[in-house]
Amino acid sequence: MSFLNFPYGSYVPQLGDNLTAAPDAAVLGRAELGVNAVLGNLTVIRADGHYVKIGDDFSLGNAGTVHIAHEIYATDIGDRVVVGADAVVHACKVGSDCVIGAGAVILDGSVVGDEVVMAPGAVAFPRSVLDSGYLYAGAPAKPVRPLEPGELAASQAGLRAENAAMMEAEGVARGAVMDGPLFQAANAQVLGAVECAEDTSIWFGCVLDARDAKISIGARTNIQDNTRMACDAGNIQIGADVTVGHNVVMSSCQIAEQSLIGMSARVAPGTKVERNVMLAAGAVTEAGQVLTEGLLWAGNPARPKRELSPSQSATIQETIPSYMSYGRNFAASQKKVLG
Repeated sequence: MSFLNFPYGSYVPQLGDNLTAAPDAAVLGRAELGVNAVLGNLTVIRADGHYVKIGDDFSLGNAGTVHIAHEIYATDIGDRVVVGADAVVHACKVGSDCVIGAGAVILDGSVVGDEVVMAPGAVAFPRSVLDSGYLYAGAPAKPVRPLEPGELAASQAGLRAENAAMMEAEGVARGAVMDGPLFQAANAQVLGAVECAEDTSIWFGCVLDARDAKISIGARTNIQDNTRMACDAGNIQIGADVTVGHNVVMSSCQIAEQSLIGMSARVAPGTKVERNVMLAAGAVTEAGQVLTEGLLWAGNPARPKRELSPSQSATIQETIPSYMSYGRNFAASQKKVLG
């Protein structure tokens, strides 16, 4: 498969010179990249409901995701930024000369200063401010200490080399193209018995592997970029009007209707998520855990934090029509470009 590069509506990606992109990478919509960008396997830069602007000498590791918040926050990334594999940079501002470790997450409205290093797995909660010159770690990301002389340059060089080496890995077979979804991205991997109801969407870089069991996805549910599902211990059943965020890892589990699984969450085998639940970004469930109705669950291991606020409930509801609109638009664009 060739590098995915197509518009969102009238917006066409603007790509700088000397771009190196894996064949299954995707740059979409109102995205602007500077010179010398390097995009690994199944990387996604998706600019639909707002713009993404990235400076020169950008490196994005395998299955890294850059996205926006619909009509609320753009994403601005400075020069010489290196982002590790499976990281998510979402609806935020990142200064120049930053290192975002593998599996790290930056959430909506956050501002990251110049010369910041985020440790692998760190999570910058919404509207965080990460000051220049520090190493950050944890969830929420907190300053550990000032960077030592030469540490930033060494971290940049090391992660760049790691990202480049990972690009050499072979891709995975794409599997079936389904008739059911409103939108199935061309580089999504659908393997085994996967059933989708009407108006569902399976986004860029996703891997849905039913193995010897079954994955069932309810109406209007969206499975966002670089999410990975595997039926390790039985079926995966997802209800209607569910949002599964970017880079989620999900094993055999049940997700009831009108719930939201946050970006980079980890859902363990046997987990049961009741209706109208929000699992926070970066949260990790325990095997067999039950997440009860109407609550925000967060942490590692996931624990109930409070009842969902009206704004959180509204977010769950509003995401569904937004993603249906995205899906229609990208389905048309993908068909026009790829046939």
